[in-house]
Amino acid sequence: MAAGLLAGLLAGLFAFLVGEPILDRAIALEEESAGAHHEEVFSRSTQKVGLFFATGLFGVTVGGVFGIVYAFFRERLAAGSDLRRSISLAGAIFAVAFLIPSLKYPANPPSVGDPSTIRERTAAYFTLVALSLLATLIAWIAARSLETRGIGASRRRLTVGAGLVVVIGVLFLLLPAAPSADGFPSGTLWAFRLSSFGTQLAFWAGLGLLFGVLCERARRKDVTA
Repeated sequence: MAAGLLAGLLAGLFAFLVGEPILDRAIALEEESAGAHHEEVFSRSTQKVGLFFATGLFGVTVGGVFGIVYAFFRERLAAGSDLRRSISLAGAIFAVAFLIPSLKYPANPPSVGDPSTIRERTAAYFTLVALSLLATLIAWIAARSLETRGIGASRRRLTVGAGLVVVIGVLFLLLPAAPSADGFPSGTLWAFRLSSFGTQLAFWAGLGLLFGVLCERARRKDVTA
């Protein structure tokens, strides 16, 4: 959990330095187009302070789950050291739980999309995340099954990879379309999306690296004890 907390704070720092100025611009554009200032439950200053609390809490929670998942997959990962295993697992989760869903549902500023459909859009996004994780797990099980049957690595990767791409493609077709961002300044829109990408990348890279370092340190202590 310590690795998760530190990774969460790292992601929060990135979001604060890079993402918050972009979000301020997006909010200003929304208020300008609406022609009025909307009363906020929490001021922007309070929200920015709360950002670190939110990312820290997220990091602790996800870090705990990551530790459980890592314990299960540790001996099943091909990488030779705990550091490499941790980074590989974090990279895989980042790709499946964030990168793939973002191709269908990219991050958008709050003013993009109909506010009345936010629940449906949130449900669709998390459905895609869950099904992407499930599809990847099934693909991993299939790859191990093919390995036990003596199928070569190249053929195994091609077969499983193609199957996974097909499944993800079907999910993209079946799930509702992302809201249109027409009319929103493209520069601010893509800056917001890139900052969201950077925040997630900072978190998962930090988690994989820090968790791996802590595992390596614990292993060395066990050896010298």
